[in-house]
Amino acid sequence: MSGDLIRAKTDYVNPVSKPETILIAGPTASGKSALALALAEKLGAEIVNADSMQVYRDLRIITARPSLEDEQRVPHRLYGHVDAAENFSVGRWCEQAAAVLAAAQRSDRPVVVVGGTGLYFNVLTRGIAAVPPIPVEVRRQVREGLASDGVAALYAELNRHDPAAAAQLKPGDRARITRALEVVLATGRSLHDWHEHNKPPGLDATGAVKIFLRPERDELLRRIDVRFDAMMAAGALDEVRALAARNLNPNLPAMKAHGVPWLVRHLNSEIALKQAVEEAKRDTRRYTKRQATWFRNQLPDFAWVEPERAPAEIEAQLRALSK
Repeated sequence: MSGDLIRAKTDYVNPVSKPETILIAGPTASGKSALALALAEKLGAEIVNADSMQVYRDLRIITARPSLEDEQRVPHRLYGHVDAAENFSVGRWCEQAAAVLAAAQRSDRPVVVVGGTGLYFNVLTRGIAAVPPIPVEVRRQVREGLASDGVAALYAELNRHDPAAAAQLKPGDRARITRALEVVLATGRSLHDWHEHNKPPGLDATGAVKIFLRPERDELLRRIDVRFDAMMAAGALDEVRALAARNLNPNLPAMKAHGVPWLVRHLNSEIALKQAVEEAKRDTRRYTKRQATWFRNQLPDFAWVEPERAPAEIEAQLRALSK
């Protein structure tokens, strides 16, 4: 759907409602940013980024960050404000997002939070609790690995799954390595994040509009291909070349953004450009499946809607909240 059509379909959204927050989630290339921009213009709202890759300054093109023109049309917060050399955490994002939301509330200004990083939405609406109990199966798997392969193998595995935690531990620290690996395997989150960011929610989600865009699968795959081709035409390869020239740790999040590892391999003369592009598209397609599964299981209170029905769903939720 074009941006103009989305804007046309938001004409009936009532700006008087002015909800505290509208949360727009969805898979990559589902049209979230265009919808957020149209709503923000109509409602006089700010847009807050909830995409873990669009926070990085070095990755405007390859992450499809809003253009400079779009950023000038309405205020955009938490986009491109982090250097690629940083291992930016969900806890830090939640702190910053909460501060933006609080400032908007003081000025009685609506906020549209938009992105595809489920953990960001989860932490914003639910907070970060203490480390949950480790399932028996995960604990058994890790302990058996320690017994059969030794602490060096466990440390190497921890470094693959959670380089931030591994960097803080000595390679021979059996107890702490075992604990950190159990946590990241069981929860998908770093033990460092659990310890550093035990925080309450940054938003009372009971008063927020919550939607998840769900394009038809074939259409989503088409959008992914078209968008990546457009990013390449806009200079994504040069952007990745500049990033690679910094010689950053390949385990940093920014170095793992969709398309970056494959384009780096092309720049290193390991694979042809055509293969790099196709592999990047394939990874993105697989990621959208994981995004959908995660949201469905972890945030069931988000209403799933086709992009063309999103404005009507938002309007319905606005009316329900105003009662």
